[in-house]
Amino acid sequence: MRNSAKVLNGLSKYSPQVNYRYERLYRILFNEEMFYNAYQRIYAKEGNMTEGSDGKTIDGMSLNRISKLIDLLRTEAYQPQPSRRTYIEKKDGKMRPLGIPSFDDKLVQEVVRMILEAIYEGQFLDCSHGFRPKRSCHTALIKIKKTFTGAKWFVEGDIKSFFDAINHEILIGVLKERISDDRFLRLIRKFLKAGYVEEWTFHKTYSGTPQGGIVSPILANIYLDKLDRYMLKYAESFGTGARRKPHPTRSMFENKKKWATQKLKNVRDENERLAVVKQIKAIDKERLSIPSCDEMDDSYKRLQYVRYADDFLIGIIGSKEDSKRIKDDIKKFLEAELKLELSEMKTLITHTEKPAKFLGYEVLVRKSNLARRDKMNRLTRTYNAKVYLRISMDTIKQKLLDSEILEIKKKNNGKEWWKPREDTKCLHKDDLEILQMYNYKLRGFTNYYAIANNSALLHSYSYMMEYSMYRTFACKYKSSVRKILRKYQRDGVFTVSYTNKKGDVRSQSFYKTSFATSMPVENTQLDNKTPLYHSNSTSLIDRLKAEKCEICGANEKLDMHHVRKLKNLDGKGYADRLMIARRRKTIALCRGCHQKTHAGKID
Repeated sequence: MRNSAKVLNGLSKYSPQVNYRYERLYRILFNEEMFYNAYQRIYAKEGNMTEGSDGKTIDGMSLNRISKLIDLLRTEAYQPQPSRRTYIEKKDGKMRPLGIPSFDDKLVQEVVRMILEAIYEGQFLDCSHGFRPKRSCHTALIKIKKTFTGAKWFVEGDIKSFFDAINHEILIGVLKERISDDRFLRLIRKFLKAGYVEEWTFHKTYSGTPQGGIVSPILANIYLDKLDRYMLKYAESFGTGARRKPHPTRSMFENKKKWATQKLKNVRDENERLAVVKQIKAIDKERLSIPSCDEMDDSYKRLQYVRYADDFLIGIIGSKEDSKRIKDDIKKFLEAELKLELSEMKTLITHTEKPAKFLGYEVLVRKSNLARRDKMNRLTRTYNAKVYLRISMDTIKQKLLDSEILEIKKKNNGKEWWKPREDTKCLHKDDLEILQMYNYKLRGFTNYYAIANNSALLHSYSYMMEYSMYRTFACKYKSSVRKILRKYQRDGVFTVSYTNKKGDVRSQSFYKTSFATSMPVENTQLDNKTPLYHSNSTSLIDRLKAEKCEICGANEKLDMHHVRKLKNLDGKGYADRLMIARRRKTIALCRGCHQKTHAGKID
């Protein structure tokens, strides 16, 4: 049986060769090591303890369960269960459908995802940043910051109901361009056609990928790779001119400065020398008010494109008419080639002096006369025409309102007065849990917006969170903020002390940082080479293969007992105490001990 890392590296070797066609992929699904690796990758996710439509969870996973799955795949008798549909609320108040697959289907999907990633990762273009290894919202935003310099117009793109609108036949056709294995394609089609169960009623799926499915993101990227390649060719044909024409009056200032500099060399009188230096500085200052090139040059055009999932942003050096034509051309391509529709409400054409919204940030190209000297000691407007990433106060305000810790009052002059309030949902938690909850929210929000040029604005968010926490503690203990600070502050920092399981006294403090702009990714020119796969630790499988119950020591086939969260264990049962002591959410048990653990019969 081949090691899973060797299998994936063998596939990824030919990934950049877009004309290479893969055969006999389905037999990889008979490799138990692939399933062991997949199990190790996804076992820790809390959602695995949520029942699918078959009523099963990850609990009770065993080597025999994996063997049965492989046997079903070998005979093509495997049939994915319909997803159990639920709904989650979106920011605009609407409900987003979410499918919850059974865990066995998740396991098979993870193996399929690993295979597809090895095949396609080397093919994907540098403009794509969603659901890919070593890429994120930050890499997409920094790519924009580095490459959209001088853009005049933005096209904010959004595909209407993308994940629900993916055409199954087109998707299979795209996969056939690289995969010559009908059995493997039939398996993917089974996932697409599995349907969903809502209120005990089965519904067929005629389009779209299963939302919540592990394989959906990679299939979405494969589908939209067609758009990425179309935009790459479009940008090549759209771009004209090697560089902009120089500004007609720019050379005049260069000649003036050259003449004044030459005169300075021959001046002997100190007063006259000072007058010439003053003249040179005046020329430099006046020169800065004149662009180095003709910004209205019609012979110079450029297009930059960045996509994250179904959202994309285009930066255009050109006219508004060019932007309208580009939007129309993209719309026609999506409708004709991919059967997708651009959202008219969300697909906007914006002048770059006004902010475009992308991935929660406001993106604009700023005009600035701030100058500094370059390597040749010339004054240059370093910040002019550069991309500016911004977080707005409305974003901070909405985040605080969503957390229900902000009260807004109106002053007499009509201005808003923000007042932090306690989080009533936390009053039943202990001190450490309250502090950790606030730190978790604060750290997550501020880390995401850390690359904003105006990241100092995050101090406002931090301040509101801090005083909301103080009010929460004061409300919990029916005290005042002043008394709470007197009790918990150490050296000016709010600190909670606690005793760990070993009896040692530890402490945690409120999250404090400078909120200075940081750039977590130094180089946005990420190479397109496929990742090198390594063998993951298979400690779970090793424990199952040992065939020794971790409670009674019996030598027989084992089940892996899973729990959602360690902190939810009360420590009353013996299995709970073992997991708490080992800091593991799993324990390998014989069938008898597993049943007794669920029945609460092992003290």
